[in-house]
Amino acid sequence: MHEYTSSARVWGLSCPGFPEEVSRARRWTRDILRGSPLAEDAELIVSELSANAILHTASGQASGSFHLALAVSPQVIALSVTDDGSTGTVPKVEHQDQEAEHGRGLSMVSALAHRVVVHGSHTVTAELFTDASPAGGHLC
Repeated sequence: MHEYTSSARVWGLSCPGFPEEVSRARRWTRDILRGSPLAEDAELIVSELSANAILHTASGQASGSFHLALAVSPQVIALSVTDDGSTGTVPKVEHQDQEAEHGRGLSMVSALAHRVVVHGSHTVTAELFTDASPAGGHLC
């Protein structure tokens, strides 16, 4: 393979901020990752991040939207959801007690993913390593 070529593939999807678009995001993820042993985890992560975008940001307001990016390489599946911003809140993992009805979404995402990164206040990326050992390779 040429040194400037990549074996990674990237897809993108933009969705209006309606609740029914969460199922579209799940289906889109499932279709792309069909046959991958990580497809179900990825689908659940996309579902949670998409729902959070609609419920907790301007994405769920009139004319709002959210955007997904899915990158697949032999080493990692990276799922990003970008929202339209909010009123000063930043996504963060919260550790709630068992009786809590809200605030568990990013905790669940971080339990499924090998790494979760919050970029500013608008994008959350979850990474699933295909061999479950990211130290196995080298980073540029």
